[in-house]
Amino acid sequence: MSFENPPKLHHTLAFRLTLWYAGIFTLASGVAFFFFYLLITSVIREQTDQELLGKVSDLSAVMAVRGIDGVRRVTVIEAQAAGEKKIFFRLLYRSGQVFSSSNMAHWQNIGVSADAVRHLLERGGHVFETVSIAQRPHPVRTVYGFIGQGVILQMGQSLENYARLVAVFRTMFFFTMAGILVVAAIIGWFMARRAMGGVWTVIRTARRISQGALHERVPVHPRKDEIDQLALTFNRMLDRIEGLVSGIQEMSDNIAHDLRSPVTRIRGLAEVTLTTGRSKEEFEQMAASTIEDCDRLLDMINTMLLISRTEAGVERFDSAPVDLAAVACDACDLFGPMAEDGGIELDWNACPSCIVSGDVAMLQRMIANLLDNAIKYTASPGRVTVRLDCDPAGQTRLTVGDTGHGIDRRDLPHIFERFFRCDQSRSRAGTGLGLSLARAVARAHGGDITVTSTPGMGSTFTVSLPAGRPLLPPAK
Repeated sequence: MSFENPPKLHHTLAFRLTLWYAGIFTLASGVAFFFFYLLITSVIREQTDQELLGKVSDLSAVMAVRGIDGVRRVTVIEAQAAGEKKIFFRLLYRSGQVFSSSNMAHWQNIGVSADAVRHLLERGGHVFETVSIAQRPHPVRTVYGFIGQGVILQMGQSLENYARLVAVFRTMFFFTMAGILVVAAIIGWFMARRAMGGVWTVIRTARRISQGALHERVPVHPRKDEIDQLALTFNRMLDRIEGLVSGIQEMSDNIAHDLRSPVTRIRGLAEVTLTTGRSKEEFEQMAASTIEDCDRLLDMINTMLLISRTEAGVERFDSAPVDLAAVACDACDLFGPMAEDGGIELDWNACPSCIVSGDVAMLQRMIANLLDNAIKYTASPGRVTVRLDCDPAGQTRLTVGDTGHGIDRRDLPHIFERFFRCDQSRSRAGTGLGLSLARAVARAHGGDITVTSTPGMGSTFTVSLPAGRPLLPPAK
């Protein structure tokens, strides 16, 4: 599947989000309408029952005042007034036999319920029933109740008005739900497109970058929402990638430059020796020079690999308690003769014991690189000062200062880059990897290296490492 062209509409996340928005909103509205429908029908039925009970109560009063004849006349008049197709009345004995009724021409299919009469005789009160009549569209609500001694009233009322109201409500419900679905889909599509707009901006930027425009960045809005956080993270990743690409390009140039000189020297020496050499000593000298140059090349390559593996987190160092004071003291003893030969005073001052957790060999190499640089770039007479401050509960700080040439302010941000060498350093032997390795080792141990420098007055390198656990005393 190709991702160069936009996906089809039904495959887009915006389309799926729209379906979810519309579906959830419609479902919630449908549930709300359903409960409203139940409430409406319940209220209408309750109102109808109250009306029927009111008429039963009125006829009970008529029975008490005018007797059974008065009730007969009132029921006939009530049926005629309301409409003989709307309501009917029956007067029953306790046995359920009808002895009087309104005009029942429209209600012949409705009989007397023996169960209702029996329930009324056993428990009293009132009995309601809803009766459906064949070939008639609307049901009938009936009530049974005593209106006098031994006289039962059966009264029924057509639910036509109720059914029409419910039908209107249902029609309104379906049209309303259709409208809600359309509106929910439109709003959902708008919200989904608005939410996905930032994602498409990231996609378009990523496509331009994949075509070579590494300078492109995703615009970040001040809303600081999730999309802006994604864009900000994406831009930081691009900054990192661009920096790595630039570093790779620069490193490739530096490698080509630094490898070309020794390879050219090896080839030139071999060519001269082959064309002009006549003695065994000349060929032995060529072989010795070739081995020496190859050793330098191998050392440079191994150092580059070590730096790369350390910065990538691939190189695994031993982690054990290390007395950094002892390591620094041994390094000063090692470089003491070198400093003395160059007319440089090496001043060493540290606390008796300073414990960090790390790889002793890599820490030795880090300190050796710093001391080598300090001595190499300090002219006679000069001084190199090494200080070690240890806080058992915090940071351990190793400071290597010198009174040498110093570093130009423009070069300070670049001195830890691989193969970078200041102008005044290019006349001296070296690969430009010492400080890069020192910083990689410090960071691999959870610390870092900082530098301050004043041209003509010297430089100070400070290594900060987290303090480790104290060494246990040897067992007796």
